[in-house]
Amino acid sequence: MIRWLLIDFSVFLCVAIVTGIIIPQILLIAFRKNLFDTPDPRKIHKTEVPRLGGIAFFPSILFAMLLLFGLGTLSKDVSIQLRIYNNIQPLCFTCCGAIILYLTGMADDLVGVKYRAKFVMQTFAAALVIICGIRIENLHGFLGIYELPTAASVLLTGLLIVFIINAINLIDGIDGLASGLSAIACTFYAYVFLHSNLYIFSALAVATLGALLPFFMFNVFGNANKHKKIFMGDTGALTIGLFLSVMSIETCSIEWVENAANTAVVAFAPLLIPCMDVVRVYLHRLKAGKSPFLPDKTHIHHKLLALGISQRKAMMAIISSSALLIALNYWLSAHVGITLLFLLDLAAWIAANMILSRSIAARERRLAIKLYE
Repeated sequence: MIRWLLIDFSVFLCVAIVTGIIIPQILLIAFRKNLFDTPDPRKIHKTEVPRLGGIAFFPSILFAMLLLFGLGTLSKDVSIQLRIYNNIQPLCFTCCGAIILYLTGMADDLVGVKYRAKFVMQTFAAALVIICGIRIENLHGFLGIYELPTAASVLLTGLLIVFIINAINLIDGIDGLASGLSAIACTFYAYVFLHSNLYIFSALAVATLGALLPFFMFNVFGNANKHKKIFMGDTGALTIGLFLSVMSIETCSIEWVENAANTAVVAFAPLLIPCMDVVRVYLHRLKAGKSPFLPDKTHIHHKLLALGISQRKAMMAIISSSALLIALNYWLSAHVGITLLFLLDLAAWIAANMILSRSIAARERRLAIKLYE
């Protein structure tokens, strides 16, 4: 394991350096060509900011992974060669799917793409992942279900991949939120893969983390007035969403015995907040008689901002909550049934949103009273 820890660190460092070099060049081109995300009433930012940061993600990750494969095949260590050979097919198909979403996201960031077309491309990418054998074949007791028939496995996997991709895309509403949540998830998946001897997937997790952290610095701490701030855009969110969905599904196939934690909980706990938020938002839009695919200001981060909390504090609160949920679910799954644990997560999420909604209403009443005094 020590050897693979060193390899993972090298992969992480490689991606972080390449991403850190590419993003300033993207900023330079964006300002020269006036490629900005223009502010509007729905958006939080008040100044023009480039939204092409995600362009740096996939090339950096692909570069590091291909370099790892190339050096691995040159290695005289048979175990490294075998691990690369055994995992080359799923990662090749995953990267093909990532290319589709990368190009789709780039087109959307530059000229705009209708959501129906994006769903088609997401479905195509999901199909490529499924073809290579990455599927959910066992629910590990959720709703009393264990082994899944092939047809159900394929359908559920496809729906889940598309769902996670959109959840990551839609949670990208304030600085550092999508990248921070994704970084926490990648760190956890890297730990799981290392302990499960899935070293190639741990390399993918740390490679994705290596792309996210330099972007996080530019996104959160960059000064828009000094041309140092950038958003990931759909290019980044769609690509990261696909990689996270693959990591979660691959984790679900592990026979996880450490701490007797439930495998499905280990697989999907890192994605609870973005996934539960997108479901709540979709239901809210349908209840209001609106299309679930039209953007609004009803996400969890919008609620925190409505309380007068700054973007950075709201981001830190949500990311901290995600880390806490991962730890609690990981520990509780060894003592509580997975269905009951999911219901507890759902109840906690509903309660938190109700408290936020009431707090917002109380704050608006206080402001209205002050206005009329």
